[in-house]
Amino acid sequence: MNKQSVAEQYVDLMARAGVRRMYGVVGDSLNPVVDAIRRHRSMEWVQVRHEEVAAFAAGAEAQLTGRLAACAGSCGPGNLHLINGLYDAHRSMAPVVALAAQIPSGEIGTGYFQETHPDRLFAECSHYSELISTPRQMPRVVQTAIQHAVGRRGVSVVALSGDVADEDAPTGGNELAIPLDRPSVRPPDRELAAFKEMVDAAEKVVLFCGRGVEGAHAEVMAFAEKIKAPVGHALRGKEHIQYDNPYDVGMSGLLGYGAAYEAMHACDLLILLGTDFPYSSFLPRGVKTVQVDIQAERLGRRTRLDLAVWGDVRETLKCLTPVVREKESRRFLDRMLDKHVHTLERAVGAYTRDVEKLTPIHPEYVASVLDEVADDDAVFTVDTGMCCVWAARYITPNGRRRILGSFVHGSMANALPQAIGAQFLDRGRQVVSLSGDGGFSMLMGDFLTLVQYGLPVKVVVFNNSSLGMVDLEMMVDGLPPHGTTYAHTDYAAIATAAGARGIRVESPADVRGALREAFAHDGPALVDVVTDPDALAVPPRTTVEQVSGFALSAGRTVLTGGVGRMVHLARTNLRNIPRP
Repeated sequence: MNKQSVAEQYVDLMARAGVRRMYGVVGDSLNPVVDAIRRHRSMEWVQVRHEEVAAFAAGAEAQLTGRLAACAGSCGPGNLHLINGLYDAHRSMAPVVALAAQIPSGEIGTGYFQETHPDRLFAECSHYSELISTPRQMPRVVQTAIQHAVGRRGVSVVALSGDVADEDAPTGGNELAIPLDRPSVRPPDRELAAFKEMVDAAEKVVLFCGRGVEGAHAEVMAFAEKIKAPVGHALRGKEHIQYDNPYDVGMSGLLGYGAAYEAMHACDLLILLGTDFPYSSFLPRGVKTVQVDIQAERLGRRTRLDLAVWGDVRETLKCLTPVVREKESRRFLDRMLDKHVHTLERAVGAYTRDVEKLTPIHPEYVASVLDEVADDDAVFTVDTGMCCVWAARYITPNGRRRILGSFVHGSMANALPQAIGAQFLDRGRQVVSLSGDGGFSMLMGDFLTLVQYGLPVKVVVFNNSSLGMVDLEMMVDGLPPHGTTYAHTDYAAIATAAGARGIRVESPADVRGALREAFAHDGPALVDVVTDPDALAVPPRTTVEQVSGFALSAGRTVLTGGVGRMVHLARTNLRNIPRP
């Protein structure tokens, strides 16, 4: 067998683990690895404009496939730029291995040009972060990194100096076994028996589902049918459980809607299925609660539990559903379903009816039209902020669509980079980035990546010339919005100048046609929709403190000469202004 360099062995091991591309920005410390990729038969180097984009793209690819993805950054500032995207991937449980190139090995510890210590820097956003200082560590360190990323679902980081990457690797190292498939985990009989007793004893049971119900839709539906339980969901559970669900009562949380909040507080047994829902203020107190999760460390860290069940949702319900007693009464279920319908018609539909002639364009209307004209198997990537609200409330899952966002880490500017990763994975699948103008402009340089590679991503910019979610947060805190506005920018013109299709929309009558034109274009396209900056997103349950803060902010805005804005805001949000 021909000798391999450390760089060649690294690339070969990643390819054997299923990696097909590595996202990054080249640099001299990365040269041996990039050249090894150039010569590899099944690996592609994807050149982005910013390493943060590389990490987000790899994370998106990993979330969509469940398989390992990879990114890389050159020494010092290059790999440091990866950190925000890696935090997002790690907190999203996306298996990603990042290569952090290092300065020449003999200079480490001397304060050399661009010196950092990536094995320390990335420790908090990874399960594994180690430096390869000698070829003798190959291939075990790389194999360990892969197994940590895949087995624990998160990020691993390997730091590697360019001079070490150029050295000869030990022979035979790429023949090591790398397990890539995750096992199913069944709870012990004692926990299942206790779970059965609690379900049988309860009259009103509610299921609240998170991302952990992925792949368990049929099992959740069968369980809900047998015990006549309303089914609510967190944002990350929406795409996996809302479709084909006759027990759906909506979503709880800051972006929620429907009757999920009320159902959870009116039941006598709440079952949390595969969710690490962080907003404990939306969870009931004084209600018996069971949590099922494959990650044992998540059990009970958000609310007090009466029973913690360690296992994956699918296997747990396959064991539990056949043995629980079927409930006869649908009274509670039907009451919550009726409440959900009325709440949904009043709140979610408030801005999507009779708005075709209203300007500025209501962003909710844009999202609802987008939902109608997008493909049934589209991938939507969603910026943090108000775009996340509109996607949560208006994009309809169907079991084939996917919705990605920075739903745990909460980073701005995630949508475009995640769309890049999603589109590289499948050029024939429709990928739509729902971008706020704040998030889009933050990493706008990588719109050029779409053009360079001919990626047919469709970017829909909700252009309200402001940081809308921050506006709302300041008002809830009783503060007049400040430092949240941007100069009006024509992003369609920028897209056109970059060589893509750019479409500017200022009238609601043009929204549908513009989206269809963009979707029909064979290549990257950007639809720049000028939306109302005063559209609010109100949680399904507001507190007196939040309303008081909103009122105080309104008063301060008026007193400082902003009465015109408050009048416009009130008219815009007449049906959704929060009331105690």
